Amino acid sequence: MKFGIIAAGEGSRLKQEGLTTDKPLIRLNGIPLLCRLINIFTSLNASDIVVIVNPLMPAVVNYVKQLRDNHQKQNLCPVTIVEKATKSSMHSFYEISPYLSAEPFCLTTIDTVFHKTEFRDYITAFSTFDGDGLMAVTDFVDDEKPLYVSTASDMTIDGFYDTPHECKYISGGIYCLKPAAITTLKRCVAEGQSRMRNFQRQLVLDGMSLKAYPFTKILDVDHVSDIRKAEMFLAN
Repeated sequence: MKFGIIAAGEGSRLKQEGLTTDKPLIRLNGIPLLCRLINIFTSLNASDIVVIVNPLMPAVVNYVKQLRDNHQKQNLCPVTIVEKATKSSMHSFYEISPYLSAEPFCLTTIDTVFHKTEFRDYITAFSTFDGDGLMAVTDFVDDEKPLYVSTASDMTIDGFYDTPHECKYISGGIYCLKPAAITTLKRCVAEGQSRMRNFQRQLVLDGMSLKAYPFTKILDVDHVSDIRKAEMFLAN
């Protein structure tokens, strides 16, 4: 199984609050976000880890290259690097999609923070999942613009909404998908759509079989105050 990491954003809100560290290099309990994700994915027997980084962030580019070289030296799973500035997470996904299209994959943004044990169980569930996508969700809402996920009693997803819409869950920003989803992604880009939430809506419109997988809590690191919240969450 392959894993993709979207790490090409500018982290503008963090920089507006005075943080000079590029988001992928922010440390949680001493470990950079990028390193943490790669370590977790490696421990789950990833066949490849594909990372898209912004070439305008040389510190991030150099760091991920060091991680790639260390993986090579230790005979660990390969780390593939794509250097490209994009206008949205959906477009970042599009840029790395050729590297993910051959087998089921898990995609996440750089700032998703979750407990490793819950994530391991999620990946295990996806390994026997016969649908098109298993989407991580949570009923913990601590996001400025959450994407609400509407589910049936069997956790089948029937809609994604910008407003609560009587939904119990919100999207956690982690997506386990089969290669068929990339066809939808390509059409979204060709039609000029943007944002990952619009891609997810299109998956539903295309009749893809999607189910929600609940996590106790998933945090995003969008503000300086989120760093301490995430550290405390992981420590517990």
